[in-house]
Amino acid sequence: MRTKSLKQNKINVITLGCSKNVYDSEVLMGQLRANGKEVTHEAPEKEEGNIIVINTCGFIDNAKEESVNTILRYADKKDRGLVDKVFVTGCLSERYRPDLEKEIPNIDQYFGTTELPLLLKALGADYKHELLGERLTTTPKNYAYLKIAEGCDRPCSFCAIPIMRGKHVSQPIEKLVKEAEGLARDGVKELILIAQDLTYYGLDLYKKRNLAELLEALAKIDGIEWIRLHYAFPTGFPMDVLELMRREPKICNYLDIPLQHISDKILKSMRRGTTYAKTIQLLKDFRAAVPGMAIRTTLIVGYPGETEEDFQILKDWVQDMRFERLGCFAYSHEENTHAYLLEDDVPAEVKQQRANEIMEMQSQISWELNQEKIGQVFKCVIDRKEGNHFVGRTEFDSPDVDNEVLIDAAKYYLKTGEFVNIKITDATEFDLYGEPA
Repeated sequence: MRTKSLKQNKINVITLGCSKNVYDSEVLMGQLRANGKEVTHEAPEKEEGNIIVINTCGFIDNAKEESVNTILRYADKKDRGLVDKVFVTGCLSERYRPDLEKEIPNIDQYFGTTELPLLLKALGADYKHELLGERLTTTPKNYAYLKIAEGCDRPCSFCAIPIMRGKHVSQPIEKLVKEAEGLARDGVKELILIAQDLTYYGLDLYKKRNLAELLEALAKIDGIEWIRLHYAFPTGFPMDVLELMRREPKICNYLDIPLQHISDKILKSMRRGTTYAKTIQLLKDFRAAVPGMAIRTTLIVGYPGETEEDFQILKDWVQDMRFERLGCFAYSHEENTHAYLLEDDVPAEVKQQRANEIMEMQSQISWELNQEKIGQVFKCVIDRKEGNHFVGRTEFDSPDVDNEVLIDAAKYYLKTGEFVNIKITDATEFDLYGEPA
């Protein structure tokens, strides 16, 4: 074992899972920095510091496995004297703390999703209320996530999020505006609104769905050019948001609305509160209200009781709808969810085969839709330079999950974080190629 170093403690925060976890890590790091702590995010091994905080994901099997493997890796580093302390927080820790404490005892402390003040105390820092909304952002300087609510009140049978994140709690409009103004002062030009359920925003605070009012307030902020909506729920969607999307240029013509399935039998068992007919009508209403909008959705295949007939209904629907963006997951049988009472009766290889089939179909749809963009000009934001290309996005694309626009860096010089009009010259399934117009 090495002797304890006298150097200043350096805290390395490692984030696993979704954008909501990224946001939570940024809040933690902002608090640590305000307490005079040296803090870094996912630093390379040689610079990673001697105190590790792992912000875990506990959503589905693959994510849980990644989180456990990361905890084990750092527990081993601690055993070998390569790091001094390891703390674990986030969803996995919230959901399985007793098991983790028993199975991986060589962790200094485990914390749940609502225990930020306690985690800070363990790191020798005080929770500063006056820092509300202050974060140390980890995303490229031109965009940032804005978490408008925490938790979820929906009863979806397959989902463990309410277990890990609790009931839905909206953040007040004035607090979010203040936070967004601070981000804009720091050079952020695109706000990506996230929550477990954007659709529900405001019901607890204002007794009505208030997403449109929040969007109007955010659109008034100088410096913000794009506002993007992630994770809306199909039941009870506030249609006044679409009218605002159509007339307010700052709100991207983009909506992430996880639909999960389309077979009535499966939707009912999933407790989604909607039907095949209602979902089809909702999508028609979206397309009519905002022509040309990009709809991103996610689907689950292999849910208990999903027959070949249910899967065929899903495939036919995906083919008909031609979603601009689509992701597909194999069903994960999660303890303490309502669906856990059902028999997980679709074999793993069948689940994976079905997911592959959906993604192959979507790949072809995406290729066809991208071919239509050749010759068109789009306003793009330049996120970064990578290899021989500047990498940008249109308003129809969210970071990390959607298409990117590649511009030859040998021919053109572009500034990261700037908006540029790009003419599309070529396209593949998931990438566009272009040049400044």
